[in-house]
Amino acid sequence: MSTLTEAGAAFALHRNPAPASDAVRAKALSELKFGTVFTDHMAHVTWTHDAGWSDRRVEPYGPLSLDPAAAVLHYGQEIFEGLKAYRHPDDTIWLFRPDANAARMQASAARLALPELSHDDFLGSIDALIGVDHAWVPAGDETSLYLRPFMFASEAFLGVRPAHRIEYLLIASPVGPYFASGVAPASIWVAQGYHRAGPGGTGAAKTGGNYASSLVPQMQAYENGCQQVLFTDAATDTYLDELGGMNIFVVRADGTIETPRLSGTILEGITRHSLITLLEEEDLKVVERDISLAEVREGAQGGEIAEVFACGTAAVVTPVGQLKSPTFDVTVGGGAAGDVTMAVRKRLMDIQYGHADDPHGWMRRVR
Repeated sequence: MSTLTEAGAAFALHRNPAPASDAVRAKALSELKFGTVFTDHMAHVTWTHDAGWSDRRVEPYGPLSLDPAAAVLHYGQEIFEGLKAYRHPDDTIWLFRPDANAARMQASAARLALPELSHDDFLGSIDALIGVDHAWVPAGDETSLYLRPFMFASEAFLGVRPAHRIEYLLIASPVGPYFASGVAPASIWVAQGYHRAGPGGTGAAKTGGNYASSLVPQMQAYENGCQQVLFTDAATDTYLDELGGMNIFVVRADGTIETPRLSGTILEGITRHSLITLLEEEDLKVVERDISLAEVREGAQGGEIAEVFACGTAAVVTPVGQLKSPTFDVTVGGGAAGDVTMAVRKRLMDIQYGHADDPHGWMRRVR
């Protein structure tokens, strides 16, 4: 498929006059990390209070010009999304559940008093960007083109109210595995005295403030030899919430799988929802409920909990081998990746990379 959709064709193309050479791009694709190299172009749409969404374009990737009084710099009115484009063995390019990302971005916008971008504009921006930068989509399992749609308040004013000018952009980065170590059991630091979000806050929205608040405990995690940080709920400091950037699952020895319920304080992960569907299709019981940290610690030590894994768009499915804090250090499942974890990871990725049928219609072809 080489032609753009009608929504993609609405984006005017302003080509980068100095795109990366074939040699430079080939070198970048042979040395993939996560989120450090970007494609030649970006998509851009502007919203104003009077005109709504307009000026749809794809333009050269480059720095933005912002007034020092731009509202986002003072009041944090911004949201973002994350999804991936996959090159299949037949050289076609596909997205995984982009409609769900479009809907979640609209929900985040509503929570942050931002204008909602239509599904057509969301999907059209992706079609238009990949249409010109498709050569940046890497080939091979564990690689993809990571897509980062984001929206922010660009109006120059100092005052606490929703901004009257908003920018939506889409940038793209060819990536390898999220963790440099690849698929290996992660060590998780349990946050002490810090919480990601509270009841009535922005925990269910994908907004930068949620991630900024996770950075101090994430630094503590690194200092203690851990790759990620796990938060408990802000109301009671008792129940599992989510990791700094991923949802969490617990696999019991009897085969039951549990994950924290969507209470409004955690992000409604698209990978999370997809895994629940795949696990239930294997006749596994999945329970969404409040899960206390104490029962996970005791269950891991006593063998009632066999596996723990985390999931998200960037890292896909990551086995957890250790839970650690200043007061405990618990090994999960002998510190090895569990069978349930690795089986559902493979099933999901086989769908994403075109190695298996897609019975749910989750994949959308863009080229």
